[in-house]
Amino acid sequence: MKSLFIPRTVSRSALRQSCRRTAFQPIYAPQVVNSRLRRGYATEAQDKDLVIVGGGVAGYVAAIKAGQAGLSVACIEKRGSLGGTCLNVGCIPSKSLLNNSALFHQIKHDTANRGIEVGDVKLNLAKMMQAKDTSVSGLTKGIEFLFKKNNVEYVKGTGAFADEHTIKVNLVNGGETHVRGKNIFIATGSESTPFPGLTIDEKKVITSTGAIALPEVPKKMVVIGGGIIGLEMGSVWSRLGSEVTVVEFLGQIGGPGMDAEISKQTQKILQRQGMKFKLNTKVTAGDDSGSDVKLTTEASKGGKEEQLDADVVLVAIGRRAYTSGLQHENIGLETDNRGRFVIDHEYRTKIPHIRVIGDCTFGPMLAHKAEEEAVAAVEFLTKNYGHVNYNAIPSVMYTHPEVAWVGENEAELKQRDVKYKVGTFPFSANSRAKTNLDTDGMVKFISDAETDRILGIHIIGPNAGEMIAEGTLAIEYGASSEDVARTSHAHPTLAEAFKEAAMSTYSQAIHY
Repeated sequence: MKSLFIPRTVSRSALRQSCRRTAFQPIYAPQVVNSRLRRGYATEAQDKDLVIVGGGVAGYVAAIKAGQAGLSVACIEKRGSLGGTCLNVGCIPSKSLLNNSALFHQIKHDTANRGIEVGDVKLNLAKMMQAKDTSVSGLTKGIEFLFKKNNVEYVKGTGAFADEHTIKVNLVNGGETHVRGKNIFIATGSESTPFPGLTIDEKKVITSTGAIALPEVPKKMVVIGGGIIGLEMGSVWSRLGSEVTVVEFLGQIGGPGMDAEISKQTQKILQRQGMKFKLNTKVTAGDDSGSDVKLTTEASKGGKEEQLDADVVLVAIGRRAYTSGLQHENIGLETDNRGRFVIDHEYRTKIPHIRVIGDCTFGPMLAHKAEEEAVAAVEFLTKNYGHVNYNAIPSVMYTHPEVAWVGENEAELKQRDVKYKVGTFPFSANSRAKTNLDTDGMVKFISDAETDRILGIHIIGPNAGEMIAEGTLAIEYGASSEDVARTSHAHPTLAEAFKEAAMSTYSQAIHY
């Protein structure tokens, strides 16, 4: 086995002490920072140890973590409910609709061959939306409970910088207040990128926010953008009966992070389910003045124009950092050409006591990435060290089948001129998938040609979103494909396909 093991006798505290002396040595000495932070205050009791602007995933996780560390914390959120885009109008509600629309589709189309006879199957969209809302409400209230448990002050309002240590808050219920902090975290998240020429009304021209709340199933839907959000929400409405066409500028769906081989398989499966795709195509104009929406498209490199009509157009061309109204310009905070805050490796801006985490700074706009940064930023603040491995941040697309990956894909490795080897295993040869009558997809390993260290893992198939956690752990600990292959996996499970793909990479699979 080629991975390097640390003896069990080495304690975690010893490792932390080692890290503290090396990779995570702070730029500012603690006593200098404390002097800098305390300057200009009437009394320390008047100021929070940490003020967080934004109660989304990055913000609320940082607030809880800081509260657990004994800091006095205030979290400012304008929405009136915690959890941000992810919990309120993104990750969570969309997964409710994805799950329930998949059940609806399966009952309609995949029961007879399982020996289950059903009568007339009807959609009650209002009830489906109610189930979604119930899930969201329970989770947001759960975060409020955790705030109380960890002594976090929840300030409902819109925050803006009054000075380097003070946030002016326009309260949701009227009036204003000022919250002062020795340290400030910016965690204002992101928003959908608009499409030029189309007015977002969340009825005919919608973002992901409107896509989770349509009052009826549109007859025709066009999705501009074939990334994860567009494919997930497109698949929801396709299952419920809409004729969905996806227009994608690139030559593959899933975005640049998805492995090309996996992307091709995904497209074939989604086409089989009824979705249509126009790749290497751009939308050049749109008209939403009538009862429907008319789009003009042509080939990405130019060519003959084509007209598309739709009852609803979903704009899913990406997201951008949200900093509107923060008034960070007043204190000189820097942003790049994409509007993201400029930070160092400890998430500090040019003003050391102000840090930025989550979607409004660099890196993938993923909730779990934001969580990791939240924890790391608080640890930098309280312990002078923190850790996020950006090479081990998984991505998941919750279509059916699911698609998940972590690490690099073949195109990225070729671009870096890295020699690698590939091993795959299809779910059609997996016993659990066969018994479940759900055999689409495969597991794919990419490892270093010389050392066998795992460089990337890509999955399309049932339960891929859960299975990728094992791959993320393997990459985090520098495992080889042989390490995974020699680890016992329970039988019969879908995870055995993961093990067999690892076996195929370093040697040969047994069952294929």
